[in-house]
Amino acid sequence: MTVDDTSPRTGGCQCGAVRFAVSGPLGQASICHCRMCQKAFGAFYAPLVSAGAEDLTWTRGAPSHFQSSNHVRRGFCEKCGTPLTYEAPDGIALAIGAFDAPETIVPTVQFGLEAKISYVDRLHCLSGMTSLDDPESADFLTTLVSYQHPDHDTRDWPPADEAPKPSAKEKK
Repeated sequence: MTVDDTSPRTGGCQCGAVRFAVSGPLGQASICHCRMCQKAFGAFYAPLVSAGAEDLTWTRGAPSHFQSSNHVRRGFCEKCGTPLTYEAPDGIALAIGAFDAPETIVPTVQFGLEAKISYVDRLHCLSGMTSLDDPESADFLTTLVSYQHPDHDTRDWPPADEAPKPSAKEKK
């Protein structure tokens, strides 16, 4: 099953150094539970959607790559580490969470079930709350200033008046 919306879809990394646009239809959206994907995403699984290489444009920067196997390389932002691509001989897939509107890309199949973490199917049973409903974090969160790139294209990033200050290590 493919996502039928052919309007351009945009996305990018957390820091905004790498941005992309997909001008054609997206292909199959999936979740991969294999151990390589778990490690590449630092997560329980990797949500991915295929895209035609001819429809993918890197609009700001470009991903760096790690050759994770003899057949696959994975693209990520060199500055912030955001996972961006899964590139194999049969095509390219993009990280669904890197899109500006990830909720519009619904996975339809799961792969790598042999490595699926046993409790993943029960996550929906956990109790939950909104971020500010957590009394131990509310004060911290109300003063939080995000330096994360917004979920839309920007001409320049970061804004000059909001740029994060370099760490002591970066100043050397």
